[in-house]
Amino acid sequence: MTDRQQRPPRRGQGELEAQVLSALRAAEGPATAGWVQERLGGDLAYTTVITILTRLLDKGAVTREREGRSFAWTPASDEAGFAARRMRKVLDGERDREAVLASFVASLEPGDERLLRELLDRRSRAGSPSPSTPPPPPSSSPRQ
Repeated sequence: MTDRQQRPPRRGQGELEAQVLSALRAAEGPATAGWVQERLGGDLAYTTVITILTRLLDKGAVTREREGRSFAWTPASDEAGFAARRMRKVLDGERDREAVLASFVASLEPGDERLLRELLDRRSRAGSPSPSTPPPPPSSSPRQ
């Protein structure tokens, strides 16, 4: 047999993490790595599932609690919360936040831009406090 016949096709970047999170969200409560492995069809090694869960834990996407000699895993947020966390991480990694946000808003479809404005208006009317994160560093590019 050739390598091509033996190996399954490679998964895309982040695909396994997404599959593991999806399995955890389908659980009725905290789930073990073995349970996740079964839900994913069992073609992944148990150690691979543990590695993915540990990476998700490091990213803040899951939590875990001791259950006997192993852990039970739970998603830290729903899909929208996880997507928002990823967006925030990208933004936090950029030096010129204003330029990134301006570019993002400029790329929105009119309906999405309207929705974003409504959400921001609701937040300001409700007097929501700012996030508990420190303010962004000053932009290094000159303002015009």
